Amino acid sequence: MATPKFILDLREKIGHDLLWLTGITGVVLNDADQVLLVRRADDGRWSLVAGILEPGEQPAVALVREIEEETAVVVEVERLVSMEALPPSTYPNGDEVQFLDLCFRCRPLHGEPRVNDDESLEVAWFPLSDLPPLSTREQESITNALSPDPTPLFTRP
Repeated sequence: MATPKFILDLREKIGHDLLWLTGITGVVLNDADQVLLVRRADDGRWSLVAGILEPGEQPAVALVREIEEETAVVVEVERLVSMEALPPSTYPNGDEVQFLDLCFRCRPLHGEPRVNDDESLEVAWFPLSDLPPLSTREQESITNALSPDPTPLFTRP
């Protein structure tokens, strides 16, 4: 998967030092009580569709773009689910990053899910009652997206 040019430009200046980025995550839920997941090419695990906000992009617009680029599904963003600073992490090449993640609930408008770029190995709808192993954060994101309370979560207990 290609690293955005703006990150490559920043890395030329800061090397592997910690880079603060804005991440965007989509919990795409259909009327059949299913969630759209991708199996990532980098580590082989199933996950929610996610990406990086590029300079000048609006978060919801960027997420619609990311979801279509990765899955061929066109969505409408319904609401902000959560906003949280994730722990710092280090990529295999030594680059350090930390994300402020904006998670949104989305609904599909049209399109059949398929692998649409090199970031995913598989794309599929999963019944909420039969999800593959997901990270704790992703499980919480799905739970929060299903909550009838539309108030976004801003802090963890």
